[in-house]
Amino acid sequence: MERSRIKNEEQYEALRDKGYSKEKSARIANTPNAGKKGGKAKPYEDWTKDELYEQAKNVGIEGRSKMKKDELIQSLRTN
Repeated sequence: MERSRIKNEEQYEALRDKGYSKEKSARIANTPNAGKKGGKAKPYEDWTKDELYEQAKNVGIEGRSKMKKDELIQSLRTN
């Protein structure tokens, strides 16, 4: 039997129910902070480019190494 690669199955299913694609749902549910309540993080504009790059890496954004800070922010917000 194949093991699931989803770290937070409950969040994955909730995202799928909202209409997210399988890929995007899996990517979100597999982030290190999956399922934790937000609201305490500082705005992306206050993050360093290195912090934004690491977050983009965590969620699987392609082409991140060539992006400027504002492009990383945009990609993180729309991904």
